[in-house]
Amino acid sequence: MNVGVAHSEVNPNTRVMNSRGIWLTYALGVGMLHIVLLSIPFFSVPVVWTLTNVIHNFGMYVFMHAVKGTPFETPDQGKARLLTHWEQLDYGVQFTSSRKFFTISPIILYVASRHLEQEDRFLSIGFRYPF
Repeated sequence: MNVGVAHSEVNPNTRVMNSRGIWLTYALGVGMLHIVLLSIPFFSVPVVWTLTNVIHNFGMYVFMHAVKGTPFETPDQGKARLLTHWEQLDYGVQFTSSRKFFTISPIILYVASRHLEQEDRFLSIGFRYPF
């Protein structure tokens, strides 16, 4: 029996990424990171896109794949202590909307950063895309 556990969820880590507004908060956080990096005066726009992508991917790697356990006391008899956050997400069920979002969002950030970085590089030296 867990005395002092205030939640009825077996593992609250699994519910956080499905809560209302978390995807918008995630996107706003990445946008704020980009704006903060843009405010540093000696960084060019391609450098800022690259740093946004690298910082985001490093942070998500640490948060989702490197750190094991939960910050909560869970009544699951220690099963969550051995799992990363990605393994705990949606109780391990594959192809849920949360897993799809957190798989696709770094890919979209990478493609956007590479596209905008190349566009800035070509436009700054006078080249245009052939298509």
